[in-house]
Amino acid sequence: MPRPKSRFICSQCGYESPRWLGRCPECESWNSLEEAAPAVETGAAEKKLKRRPGAGGEIMRIDDVPESDLMRFTTGVEELDRVLGGGAVEGSLVLVGGDPGIGKSTLLTQLSVNVAHAGKNVLYVAGEESARQVKMRARRIAGESNGFYILPETDMQAVMRHVEKNRFDCLIVDSIQTMYRPDMASAPGSVSQVRECASEWMRYAKETGAAVFLVGHVTKEGAIAGPRVLEHLVDAVLYFEGDRQHQYRLLRAAKNRFGSVNELGMFEMTDRGMRGVPGASEALLSERAHGQSGSAVLCALEGSRAVLTDVQALVSGTIIGNPRRMANGVDPGRLFMLLAVLEKRAGVQLYNQDVYVNIAGGLEIDEPAADLAVMAAVASSARNRVIDAATAVMGEVGLAGEVRAIPQAERRLVECARMGFTKAILPKGNLRSLRVPEGINARGVETAAEALSVMLNGR
Repeated sequence: MPRPKSRFICSQCGYESPRWLGRCPECESWNSLEEAAPAVETGAAEKKLKRRPGAGGEIMRIDDVPESDLMRFTTGVEELDRVLGGGAVEGSLVLVGGDPGIGKSTLLTQLSVNVAHAGKNVLYVAGEESARQVKMRARRIAGESNGFYILPETDMQAVMRHVEKNRFDCLIVDSIQTMYRPDMASAPGSVSQVRECASEWMRYAKETGAAVFLVGHVTKEGAIAGPRVLEHLVDAVLYFEGDRQHQYRLLRAAKNRFGSVNELGMFEMTDRGMRGVPGASEALLSERAHGQSGSAVLCALEGSRAVLTDVQALVSGTIIGNPRRMANGVDPGRLFMLLAVLEKRAGVQLYNQDVYVNIAGGLEIDEPAADLAVMAAVASSARNRVIDAATAVMGEVGLAGEVRAIPQAERRLVECARMGFTKAILPKGNLRSLRVPEGINARGVETAAEALSVMLNGR
Protein backbone atom coordinates (compact mmCIF):
# COMPACT_ATOMS: atom_id res chain seq x y z
CA MET A 1 0.00 0.00 0.00
CA PRO A 2 1.49 3.39 -0.95
CA ARG A 3 2.62 5.64 1.82
CA PRO A 4 0.14 8.46 2.57
CA LYS A 5 1.35 11.82 1.34
CA SER A 6 1.60 14.85 3.54
CA ARG A 7 -0.14 18.10 2.72
CA PHE A 8 0.88 21.64 3.54
CA ILE A 9 -1.92 24.08 4.38
CA CYS A 10 -1.57 27.85 4.66
CA SER A 11 -2.59 29.02 8.11
CA GLN A 12 -3.63 32.39 6.67
CA CYS A 13 -5.93 31.50 3.78
CA GLY A 14 -6.25 27.69 3.73
CA TYR A 15 -4.32 27.13 0.47
CA GLU A 16 -3.18 23.51 0.11
CA SER A 17 0.08 22.38 -1.50
CA PRO A 18 1.68 18.93 -1.89
CA ARG A 19 5.04 20.41 -0.84
CA TRP A 20 6.29 23.10 1.46
CA LEU A 21 6.62 26.62 0.06
CA GLY A 22 8.26 29.59 1.66
CA ARG A 23 5.56 31.93 0.36
CA CYS A 24 1.90 31.14 -0.13
CA PRO A 25 0.88 31.64 -3.80
CA GLU A 26 -2.68 32.58 -2.77
CA CYS A 27 -2.28 35.22 -0.03
CA GLU A 28 1.47 35.86 -0.52
CA SER A 29 2.25 35.47 3.20
CA TRP A 30 5.67 34.15 4.20
CA ASN A 31 6.31 30.96 6.26
CA SER A 32 2.60 30.29 6.67
CA LEU A 33 2.40 26.75 5.21
CA GLU A 34 2.16 24.09 7.89
CA GLU A 35 2.25 20.34 7.45
CA ALA A 36 -1.08 18.58 7.98
CA ALA A 37 -1.47 15.00 9.08
CA PRO A 38 -1.87 12.64 6.11
CA ALA A 39 -5.25 11.04 5.61
CA VAL A 40 -5.35 7.40 6.69
CA GLU A 41 -6.38 5.00 3.91
CA THR A 42 -9.00 2.41 4.83
CA GLY A 43 -10.72 -0.35 2.97
CA ALA A 44 -14.09 1.33 3.31
CA ALA A 45 -15.39 3.65 0.67
CA GLU A 46 -14.47 7.27 1.21
CA LYS A 47 -17.19 9.18 2.97
CA LYS A 48 -18.20 12.31 1.11
CA LEU A 49 -18.31 15.53 3.03
CA LYS A 50 -21.74 16.76 3.82
CA ARG A 51 -22.45 19.85 1.78
CA ARG A 52 -24.83 22.58 2.71
CA PRO A 53 -28.17 21.91 0.99
CA GLY A 54 -29.60 24.51 -1.34
CA ALA A 55 -32.56 26.62 -0.34
CA GLY A 56 -34.66 25.45 -3.27
CA GLY A 57 -35.47 29.01 -4.24
CA GLU A 58 -36.98 30.22 -7.49
CA ILE A 59 -36.51 33.37 -9.53
CA MET A 60 -38.99 36.10 -8.63
CA ARG A 61 -39.37 39.80 -9.15
CA ILE A 62 -38.28 42.00 -6.28
CA ASP A 63 -41.83 43.38 -6.05
CA ASP A 64 -43.13 39.85 -5.39
CA VAL A 65 -40.75 39.16 -2.49
CA PRO A 66 -42.85 39.05 0.70
CA GLU A 67 -41.98 41.66 3.30
CA SER A 68 -41.46 40.68 6.91
CA ASP A 69 -40.16 42.57 9.91
CA LEU A 70 -37.07 41.33 11.69
CA MET A 71 -37.94 39.27 14.75
CA ARG A 72 -35.74 40.50 17.58
CA PHE A 73 -35.49 39.64 21.23
CA THR A 74 -33.69 41.56 23.95
CA THR A 75 -30.48 40.16 25.40
CA GLY A 76 -31.10 41.79 28.76
CA VAL A 77 -27.91 43.85 28.31
CA GLU A 78 -28.89 47.34 27.17
CA GLU A 79 -25.49 48.29 25.74
CA LEU A 80 -25.29 45.03 23.76
CA ASP A 81 -28.79 45.58 22.38
CA ARG A 82 -27.73 49.05 21.25
CA VAL A 83 -24.74 47.73 19.28
CA LEU A 84 -26.81 44.92 17.73
CA GLY A 85 -29.35 47.45 16.48
CA GLY A 86 -32.13 46.86 19.00
CA GLY A 87 -31.59 43.27 20.13
CA ALA A 88 -30.58 39.87 18.78
CA VAL A 89 -32.19 38.83 15.50
CA GLU A 90 -33.66 35.35 15.18
CA GLY A 91 -31.70 33.22 12.73
CA SER A 92 -28.61 35.44 12.86
CA LEU A 93 -24.97 34.41 13.27
CA VAL A 94 -22.91 36.86 15.34
CA LEU A 95 -19.14 36.76 15.84
CA VAL A 96 -17.83 38.31 19.07
CA GLY A 97 -14.08 38.90 19.12
CA GLY A 98 -11.51 40.43 21.40
CA ASP A 99 -8.26 39.88 23.26
CA PRO A 100 -8.02 37.13 25.90
CA GLY A 101 -9.50 38.19 29.23
CA ILE A 102 -11.34 41.20 27.83
CA GLY A 103 -14.76 39.88 28.98
CA LYS A 104 -16.28 38.00 26.02
CA SER A 105 -17.29 34.90 28.01
CA THR A 106 -18.56 37.02 30.90
CA LEU A 107 -20.79 39.13 28.64
CA LEU A 108 -22.22 36.10 26.80
CA THR A 109 -22.87 34.31 30.08
CA GLN A 110 -24.90 37.32 31.20
CA LEU A 111 -26.75 37.18 27.88
CA SER A 112 -27.50 33.48 28.39
CA VAL A 113 -28.87 33.96 31.91
CA ASN A 114 -31.00 36.97 30.91
CA VAL A 115 -32.48 35.25 27.85
CA ALA A 116 -33.21 32.13 29.91
CA HIS A 117 -34.96 34.23 32.55
CA ALA A 118 -37.14 35.61 29.72
CA GLY A 119 -38.49 32.10 29.04
CA LYS A 120 -36.23 31.02 26.15
CA ASN A 121 -33.98 27.99 25.94
CA VAL A 122 -30.27 28.77 25.71
CA LEU A 123 -27.40 26.34 25.06
CA TYR A 124 -23.84 27.29 26.03
CA VAL A 125 -21.36 25.11 24.10
CA ALA A 126 -18.21 25.28 26.23
CA GLY A 127 -15.17 24.25 24.26
CA GLU A 128 -12.60 25.76 26.61
CA GLU A 129 -14.17 25.38 30.05
CA SER A 130 -15.89 22.68 32.02
CA ALA A 131 -19.57 22.80 32.87
CA ARG A 132 -18.67 23.55 36.50
CA GLN A 133 -16.66 26.61 35.52
CA VAL A 134 -19.52 28.00 33.46
CA LYS A 135 -21.95 27.38 36.32
CA MET A 136 -19.71 29.18 38.80
CA ARG A 137 -19.47 32.21 36.53
CA ALA A 138 -23.24 32.24 35.88
CA ARG A 139 -24.02 31.99 39.59
CA ARG A 140 -21.60 34.83 40.38
CA ILE A 141 -23.01 37.08 37.68
CA ALA A 142 -26.78 36.69 37.65
CA GLY A 143 -27.82 33.38 39.16
CA GLU A 144 -29.16 30.25 37.49
CA SER A 145 -32.17 29.47 35.33
CA ASN A 146 -34.04 26.37 34.19
CA GLY A 147 -33.72 27.35 30.55
CA PHE A 148 -29.91 27.62 30.63
CA TYR A 149 -28.17 24.47 29.31
CA ILE A 150 -24.44 23.72 29.12
CA LEU A 151 -22.69 21.33 26.72
CA PRO A 152 -18.91 20.85 27.26
CA GLU A 153 -18.00 19.46 23.80
CA THR A 154 -15.68 20.30 20.90
CA ASP A 155 -16.67 17.59 18.39
CA MET A 156 -18.87 19.37 15.88
CA GLN A 157 -20.77 16.24 14.86
CA ALA A 158 -21.57 15.41 18.50
CA VAL A 159 -22.73 18.96 19.15
CA MET A 160 -25.02 18.94 16.10
CA ARG A 161 -26.59 15.65 17.21
CA HIS A 162 -27.52 17.26 20.52
CA VAL A 163 -28.87 20.51 19.09
CA GLU A 164 -30.95 18.75 16.42
CA LYS A 165 -32.72 16.70 19.09
CA ASN A 166 -33.66 19.75 21.12
CA ARG A 167 -35.12 23.17 20.32
CA PHE A 168 -32.98 26.13 21.36
CA ASP A 169 -33.73 29.80 20.82
CA CYS A 170 -30.16 30.98 21.39
CA LEU A 171 -26.76 29.26 21.26
CA ILE A 172 -23.34 30.41 22.49
CA VAL A 173 -20.24 28.73 21.06
CA ASP A 174 -17.15 29.49 23.15
CA SER A 175 -14.98 29.39 21.15
CA ILE A 176 -15.15 28.64 17.41
CA GLN A 177 -11.40 27.84 17.36
CA THR A 178 -11.92 24.83 19.63
CA MET A 179 -14.61 23.23 17.45
CA TYR A 180 -13.52 20.60 14.93
CA ARG A 181 -14.95 18.11 12.47
CA PRO A 182 -13.41 14.63 12.79
CA ASP A 183 -13.94 13.91 9.09
CA MET A 184 -11.35 16.55 8.23
CA ALA A 185 -7.62 15.87 8.50
CA SER A 186 -6.63 19.39 9.59
CA ALA A 187 -6.12 20.30 13.23
CA PRO A 188 -8.67 22.21 15.34
CA GLY A 189 -8.26 25.95 14.96
CA SER A 190 -6.95 25.74 11.40
CA VAL A 191 -8.48 27.86 8.67
CA SER A 192 -10.35 24.98 7.06
CA GLN A 193 -11.75 23.70 10.39
CA VAL A 194 -12.91 27.14 11.51
CA ARG A 195 -14.52 27.85 8.14
CA GLU A 196 -16.40 24.53 7.92
CA CYS A 197 -17.60 24.63 11.54
CA ALA A 198 -18.85 28.18 11.12
CA SER A 199 -20.69 27.13 7.94
CA GLU A 200 -22.46 24.42 9.93
CA TRP A 201 -23.58 26.98 12.49
CA MET A 202 -24.77 29.31 9.75
CA ARG A 203 -26.85 26.52 8.22
CA TYR A 204 -28.33 25.68 11.63
CA ALA A 205 -29.19 29.32 12.40
CA LYS A 206 -30.96 29.88 9.07
CA GLU A 207 -32.88 26.60 9.18
CA THR A 208 -34.07 26.78 12.80
CA GLY A 209 -34.29 30.55 13.41
CA ALA A 210 -32.03 30.36 16.46
CA ALA A 211 -29.61 33.20 17.21
CA VAL A 212 -26.05 31.88 17.34
CA PHE A 213 -23.15 33.76 18.95
CA LEU A 214 -19.60 32.62 18.14
CA VAL A 215 -16.65 33.64 20.29
CA GLY A 216 -13.52 34.27 18.25
CA HIS A 217 -10.11 34.96 19.71
CA VAL A 218 -7.94 37.64 18.17
CA THR A 219 -4.77 36.28 16.58
CA LYS A 220 -1.33 37.89 16.88
CA GLU A 221 -1.98 39.63 13.56
CA GLY A 222 -5.07 41.31 15.08
CA ALA A 223 -7.72 39.33 13.15
CA ILE A 224 -10.61 37.37 14.66
CA ALA A 225 -10.32 33.58 14.34
CA GLY A 226 -7.87 33.96 11.49
CA PRO A 227 -7.49 36.75 8.91
CA ARG A 228 -10.96 37.58 7.57
CA VAL A 229 -11.98 33.93 7.58
CA LEU A 230 -15.38 34.41 9.19
CA GLU A 231 -16.16 38.08 8.78
CA HIS A 232 -17.67 37.60 5.32
CA LEU A 233 -19.74 34.62 6.46
CA VAL A 234 -21.43 35.89 9.61
CA ASP A 235 -24.22 38.46 9.89
CA ALA A 236 -22.55 40.67 12.50
CA VAL A 237 -19.03 41.14 13.83
CA LEU A 238 -18.61 42.68 17.29
CA TYR A 239 -15.22 43.79 18.60
CA PHE A 240 -14.45 44.08 22.30
CA GLU A 241 -11.83 46.79 22.82
CA GLY A 242 -9.91 47.95 25.84
CA ASP A 243 -7.16 46.89 28.17
CA ARG A 244 -7.70 44.19 30.76
CA GLN A 245 -6.21 46.57 33.32
CA HIS A 246 -8.48 49.41 32.19
CA GLN A 247 -11.75 50.26 33.88
CA TYR A 248 -13.91 50.51 30.76
CA ARG A 249 -14.43 48.12 27.85
CA LEU A 250 -15.85 49.24 24.51
CA LEU A 251 -18.01 47.15 22.19
CA ARG A 252 -18.22 48.12 18.51
CA ALA A 253 -19.90 46.57 15.47
CA ALA A 254 -17.49 46.21 12.54
CA LYS A 255 -20.26 44.60 10.48
CA ASN A 256 -24.00 44.38 11.03
CA ARG A 257 -26.52 43.28 8.41
CA PHE A 258 -29.41 44.22 10.69
CA GLY A 259 -28.36 47.62 12.00
CA SER A 260 -25.80 50.39 12.10
CA VAL A 261 -22.08 49.68 12.33
CA ASN A 262 -21.35 52.96 14.11
CA GLU A 263 -22.92 52.21 17.47
CA LEU A 264 -20.78 52.07 20.62
CA GLY A 265 -21.42 50.14 23.81
CA MET A 266 -19.49 50.92 26.99
CA PHE A 267 -19.06 48.43 29.83
CA GLU A 268 -17.36 48.35 33.19
CA MET A 269 -16.00 45.08 34.57
CA THR A 270 -17.28 44.42 38.11
CA ASP A 271 -17.47 41.42 40.42
CA ARG A 272 -21.05 40.95 39.15
CA GLY A 273 -20.04 40.83 35.50
CA MET A 274 -20.07 43.44 32.76
CA ARG A 275 -22.09 46.48 33.81
CA GLY A 276 -23.34 48.80 31.08
CA VAL A 277 -22.34 52.47 31.32
CA PRO A 278 -25.23 54.46 29.80
CA GLY A 279 -23.72 57.83 30.76
CA ALA A 280 -20.53 57.58 28.71
CA SER A 281 -19.78 61.31 28.86
CA GLU A 282 -19.98 61.42 32.65
CA ALA A 283 -17.65 58.42 32.93
CA LEU A 284 -15.06 59.76 30.49
CA LEU A 285 -14.94 63.25 32.06
CA SER A 286 -15.18 62.19 35.71
CA GLU A 287 -11.40 62.27 36.29
CA ARG A 288 -10.55 65.23 34.08
CA ALA A 289 -7.82 67.49 35.44
CA HIS A 290 -9.03 71.09 35.76
CA GLY A 291 -6.84 74.14 35.49
CA GLN A 292 -4.14 72.35 33.50
CA SER A 293 -2.85 73.16 30.03
CA GLY A 294 -2.92 70.57 27.25
CA SER A 295 -6.55 69.54 27.72
CA ALA A 296 -9.52 70.09 25.39
CA VAL A 297 -13.00 68.59 25.52
CA LEU A 298 -14.25 67.00 22.30
CA CYS A 299 -17.82 66.01 21.52
CA ALA A 300 -17.42 62.94 19.29
CA LEU A 301 -20.18 61.02 17.55
CA GLU A 302 -20.31 57.25 17.96
CA GLY A 303 -23.24 56.07 15.89
CA SER A 304 -26.36 57.68 17.35
CA ARG A 305 -24.58 58.55 20.59
CA ALA A 306 -22.78 61.84 21.22
CA VAL A 307 -19.89 61.35 23.65
CA LEU A 308 -17.80 63.98 25.42
CA THR A 309 -14.20 62.98 26.03
CA ASP A 310 -10.98 64.60 27.15
CA VAL A 311 -8.26 65.10 24.52
CA GLN A 312 -4.91 65.39 26.29
CA ALA A 313 -1.60 66.61 24.87
CA LEU A 314 1.88 67.05 26.30
CA VAL A 315 4.52 69.12 24.49
CA SER A 316 8.06 69.20 25.89
CA GLY A 317 11.51 70.04 24.59
CA THR A 318 13.39 67.15 23.04
CA ILE A 319 16.97 66.10 23.79
CA ILE A 320 17.37 64.04 20.63
CA GLY A 321 17.69 65.01 17.00
CA ASN A 322 14.33 63.61 15.91
CA PRO A 323 11.48 64.69 18.22
CA ARG A 324 8.99 62.04 19.21
CA ARG A 325 5.38 61.94 18.03
CA MET A 326 3.18 59.48 19.93
CA ALA A 327 -0.61 59.08 19.74
CA ASN A 328 -3.02 56.96 21.75
CA GLY A 329 -6.59 56.85 20.45
CA VAL A 330 -5.82 59.03 17.41
CA ASP A 331 -4.50 58.02 14.00
CA PRO A 332 -0.75 58.83 14.04
CA GLY A 333 -0.81 59.86 10.37
CA ARG A 334 -3.61 62.32 11.08
CA LEU A 335 -1.66 63.70 14.04
CA PHE A 336 1.43 64.32 11.89
CA MET A 337 -0.70 66.27 9.40
CA LEU A 338 -2.30 68.39 12.13
CA LEU A 339 1.09 69.22 13.64
CA ALA A 340 2.29 70.39 10.22
CA VAL A 341 -0.80 72.61 9.87
CA LEU A 342 -0.15 74.02 13.35
CA GLU A 343 3.36 75.06 12.39
CA LYS A 344 2.53 76.38 8.94
CA ARG A 345 -0.85 78.06 9.48
CA ALA A 346 -0.97 78.90 13.21
CA GLY A 347 2.67 79.64 13.97
CA VAL A 348 3.09 77.03 16.73
CA GLN A 349 6.72 75.85 16.49
CA LEU A 350 7.01 72.12 17.20
CA TYR A 351 10.11 71.13 15.22
CA ASN A 352 12.18 70.78 18.42
CA GLN A 353 9.39 69.50 20.68
CA ASP A 354 8.21 66.03 21.67
CA VAL A 355 4.43 65.72 21.23
CA TYR A 356 2.26 63.15 23.02
CA VAL A 357 -1.51 62.95 22.42
CA ASN A 358 -3.94 60.75 24.35
CA ILE A 359 -7.72 60.22 24.28
CA ALA A 360 -8.77 59.64 27.88
CA GLY A 361 -10.84 56.56 28.69
CA GLY A 362 -9.38 54.29 26.01
CA LEU A 363 -11.61 55.63 23.23
CA GLU A 364 -10.50 55.32 19.60
CA ILE A 365 -11.48 58.48 17.72
CA ASP A 366 -11.33 58.21 13.93
CA GLU A 367 -13.69 60.97 12.79
CA PRO A 368 -12.31 64.24 11.30
CA ALA A 369 -14.36 66.29 13.77
CA ALA A 370 -11.64 65.65 16.35
CA ASP A 371 -9.04 67.67 14.40
CA LEU A 372 -9.70 71.02 16.06
CA ALA A 373 -9.72 69.53 19.58
CA VAL A 374 -6.37 67.78 18.98
CA MET A 375 -4.81 71.00 17.66
CA ALA A 376 -6.24 72.98 20.57
CA ALA A 377 -4.81 70.55 23.15
CA VAL A 378 -1.36 70.60 21.51
CA ALA A 379 -1.29 74.40 21.23
CA SER A 380 -2.49 74.74 24.83
CA SER A 381 0.39 72.60 26.08
CA ALA A 382 2.97 74.25 23.80
CA ARG A 383 2.03 77.78 24.95
CA ASN A 384 1.11 76.71 28.51
CA ARG A 385 -2.32 78.33 28.23
CA VAL A 386 -5.36 76.77 29.88
CA ILE A 387 -8.55 76.31 27.85
CA ASP A 388 -11.74 77.24 29.67
CA ALA A 389 -13.13 74.13 31.34
CA ALA A 390 -16.67 74.96 30.19
CA THR A 391 -15.69 74.99 26.49
CA ALA A 392 -16.19 72.11 24.05
CA VAL A 393 -14.28 72.00 20.75
CA MET A 394 -15.16 70.26 17.48
CA GLY A 395 -14.33 70.72 13.82
CA GLU A 396 -12.46 69.29 10.84
CA VAL A 397 -9.27 71.07 9.78
CA GLY A 398 -7.94 71.12 6.21
CA LEU A 399 -4.40 71.55 4.98
CA ALA A 400 -4.96 75.25 4.36
CA GLY A 401 -5.91 75.68 8.01
CA GLU A 402 -9.63 76.11 7.25
CA VAL A 403 -12.22 74.67 9.64
CA ARG A 404 -14.83 72.64 7.80
CA ALA A 405 -18.39 71.78 8.79
CA ILE A 406 -19.08 68.56 10.67
CA PRO A 407 -22.17 66.29 10.64
CA GLN A 408 -24.92 66.38 13.27
CA ALA A 409 -23.59 69.45 15.07
CA GLU A 410 -26.93 70.07 16.80
CA ARG A 411 -26.88 66.64 18.45
CA ARG A 412 -23.37 67.34 19.72
CA LEU A 413 -24.42 70.69 21.18
CA VAL A 414 -27.38 69.11 22.95
CA GLU A 415 -25.00 66.70 24.69
CA CYS A 416 -22.70 69.60 25.62
CA ALA A 417 -25.63 71.48 27.16
CA ARG A 418 -26.72 68.37 29.06
CA MET A 419 -23.25 68.05 30.57
CA GLY A 420 -23.23 71.69 31.71
CA PHE A 421 -20.92 73.20 29.09
CA THR A 422 -21.67 76.84 28.30
CA LYS A 423 -19.34 77.48 25.32
CA ALA A 424 -18.71 75.62 22.09
CA ILE A 425 -16.15 76.25 19.35
CA LEU A 426 -17.32 74.79 16.04
CA PRO A 427 -17.11 75.48 12.29
CA LYS A 428 -18.81 78.65 11.13
CA GLY A 429 -20.48 76.71 8.33
CA ASN A 430 -22.55 74.81 10.89
CA LEU A 431 -24.05 77.96 12.41
CA ARG A 432 -25.96 78.93 9.25
CA SER A 433 -28.74 76.41 9.76
CA LEU A 434 -28.22 75.37 13.37
CA ARG A 435 -30.60 75.66 16.28
CA VAL A 436 -28.35 76.30 19.24
CA PRO A 437 -29.64 74.81 22.53
CA GLU A 438 -30.43 77.18 25.36
CA GLY A 439 -27.49 77.90 27.63
CA ILE A 440 -24.81 77.33 24.97
CA ASN A 441 -22.76 80.19 23.51
CA ALA A 442 -21.71 78.77 20.13
CA ARG A 443 -18.79 80.51 18.46
CA GLY A 444 -18.21 79.79 14.78
CA VAL A 445 -14.66 79.93 13.42
CA GLU A 446 -13.34 79.82 9.87
CA THR A 447 -9.67 78.95 10.48
CA ALA A 448 -7.64 77.03 13.02
CA ALA A 449 -5.66 80.15 13.86
CA GLU A 450 -8.90 81.98 14.73
CA ALA A 451 -10.06 79.10 16.90
CA LEU A 452 -6.78 79.02 18.83
CA SER A 453 -6.92 82.80 19.32
CA VAL A 454 -10.43 82.49 20.81
CA MET A 455 -9.53 79.61 23.14
CA LEU A 456 -6.05 80.65 24.26
CA ASN A 457 -6.23 84.46 24.12
CA GLY A 458 -9.95 85.00 24.71
CA ARG A 459 -10.41 86.92 21.46
